[in-house]
Amino acid sequence: MAETGRIRVAKDKAELVKALTSADGGTGPFQTFADVIVFAAALGAKHKKRVPLGEISKREPAPIRLEYFASMGHDWVIKLLGITETKDVKILSLNQEEHEAKRNHIFEEYANGGLEILQSELRGAVDYSERILLLLSYERINTEQQDEEFDLSRFLA
Repeated sequence: MAETGRIRVAKDKAELVKALTSADGGTGPFQTFADVIVFAAALGAKHKKRVPLGEISKREPAPIRLEYFASMGHDWVIKLLGITETKDVKILSLNQEEHEAKRNHIFEEYANGGLEILQSELRGAVDYSERILLLLSYERINTEQQDEEFDLSRFLA
């Protein structure tokens, strides 16, 4: 289970997370490690890809404090994924450490799955921002096309 109070990153994804940030002179599209992790978790959830972490990154990025996610308004993503995955509102309980650990664990695995998707999508890319924008544009167009039903009535006149 996840260490309570912190969100961990898999060691094999640490370099990708660092490369996706603009911190320390980087050119990535995200300002913080937490931003990258939230984006990756949302991507992992969209594609229903939940991957166990394996070995944990101890530094850069070290496990990120939950307070940091809360201060940025990202804690709702952790809670939403927890309730969606378990279908149990009790997971939102703030006074039970086991619920927080389970929420964090679910979030970490979706983030790890999203990072795997990003790893394959960004392979060989020079400009991560441009490639992520293309990925988002494709997702939007693909979703819009799936939402449209084929309407035969437009051929009747």
